[in-house]
Amino acid sequence: MLDDGDDGYLGPATLVVGDAAFEVEVELRGVFQPIDGHYHWYGRITANEALEQALGGRKHVGELRTPEGSARGEICDPDPWGRYRIVGTSTPPFSLPARPAGLEP
Repeated sequence: MLDDGDDGYLGPATLVVGDAAFEVEVELRGVFQPIDGHYHWYGRITANEALEQALGGRKHVGELRTPEGSARGEICDPDPWGRYRIVGTSTPPFSLPARPAGLEP
């Protein structure tokens, strides 16, 4: 469960890889990195047999769509539980708070 102050998204999403679309569940988080000036988002895609058959354990680029937005990201190798990691830079596929957590008004 995400706290109110967390940047992220937990819930259903559509992952588009090439011409194929997969209905998946994701847990995403993100953070602004002042060193490079970019927002980095990342997370896990719940194990999905159809996705595993299509990707075969290899890296791919895809588009992740949530009710809050969409973004392109790199789908990385799956963990031992069959959950693929997804990472991206800049605009995430979820909404961001108007003010980053921890900053005073």
